[in-house]
Amino acid sequence: MSPLARPFPAIPAIAGAVPRVARAQYKAWDRCDLTLVTLDEGTSVAGVTTRNVCCSSEVELCRDNLKGGRARALVVNAGNSNAFTGFRGREAVDAITRQVAAHLGCAESEVFVSSTGVIGVPLPKDKAEAGLKAAFDAPECSWEAAADTISTTDTFAKGALTRAVVDGKTVTLAGIIKGSGMIAPDMATMLGYIFTDAAVEPAFLQQLMSAANRKSFSCITVDSDTSTSDTVLVFATGKAGNAPLSSFDSPGADAFAAALEDMCLQLAHLVVRDGEGATKFIEVSVEGAVSDESAHRVAMAIANSPLVKTAIAGEDANWGRVVMAVGKAGEPADRDKLAIRFADKWVAQAGLAVDSYDEAPIAAHLKGQDISIGVNLNLGAGRATVWTCDLTHGYISINADYRS
Repeated sequence: MSPLARPFPAIPAIAGAVPRVARAQYKAWDRCDLTLVTLDEGTSVAGVTTRNVCCSSEVELCRDNLKGGRARALVVNAGNSNAFTGFRGREAVDAITRQVAAHLGCAESEVFVSSTGVIGVPLPKDKAEAGLKAAFDAPECSWEAAADTISTTDTFAKGALTRAVVDGKTVTLAGIIKGSGMIAPDMATMLGYIFTDAAVEPAFLQQLMSAANRKSFSCITVDSDTSTSDTVLVFATGKAGNAPLSSFDSPGADAFAAALEDMCLQLAHLVVRDGEGATKFIEVSVEGAVSDESAHRVAMAIANSPLVKTAIAGEDANWGRVVMAVGKAGEPADRDKLAIRFADKWVAQAGLAVDSYDEAPIAAHLKGQDISIGVNLNLGAGRATVWTCDLTHGYISINADYRS
């Protein structure tokens, strides 16, 4: 288990959303690898998907189905991404949607499918169909079991819980997510699912999800690689009894938006904490940029730098590597205005090491698990914060042996 792991929270049942798991045996393993969540009629859905242009058929289907704004089921397959598999991959997805839609008596466009695992191997339809039959008959399971089932190289089940008061009703948001490697912020390179009993109109739910994504999933990176498969969806069953949220003028809309943003940030951080081989959780903050967008690009250049990440892994306060990453970002920067800190200790200012620089407290900070790097470009008001992890031998070992 990752040394940065967090315990799975006690997530209650979400009215209108029922999770079940089964064994489709997509790989030769002794575990459940198919998750089915059935959703009550009228459930709203919104989401964001990977920007990788070699995406899977599941992602293409998800994008099409999101246009309808309604959902009755979610199916997640683990162990096979079904990406780069041509017409056979699409046939498998179509077979799954037909089978689930027939079982529930709903439109195929209300069935959402995700797959994760090895690229280039068609999802076997016979195993998918048998797995779904088993899932239809399976008892309701815990959200932790569902989180375990969607995982691949994850070392711990990831879930989050938050609540908000909307229109005088307490609404609950529960989330599960998988992700450990192939994580970069071109939307969420992971599979994440959020379920809430709040009533939210689809268009407004999409507006809120897109905004929350920009502050969370689009601000994390493990290895700068953008997956072919990954997706984050939010389902709102409407069972809490609040008046449906349709805009920020709706009572409680601000509270729900804040809760959704908090949920997404919790889930995004859990993915970084389970970064393949990770031993350090790193926050990179940039201020003083010419714009927020520029600050974000500088922060990501630092967070994605193998030299910065390996220095942190080795607990080496090599701030020169941060200078390098700022300079290579392609954003406005002035060497003689640049300031860099670790935790709250400034190590360089005005383009030079500070006169009173003492590496001892910096070294002590780097021995911890939660690391903070700060940069001030001193050029403007732009700011951004992103999160990453260190780069260790463990990452190489996991990915060198991934298929074998």
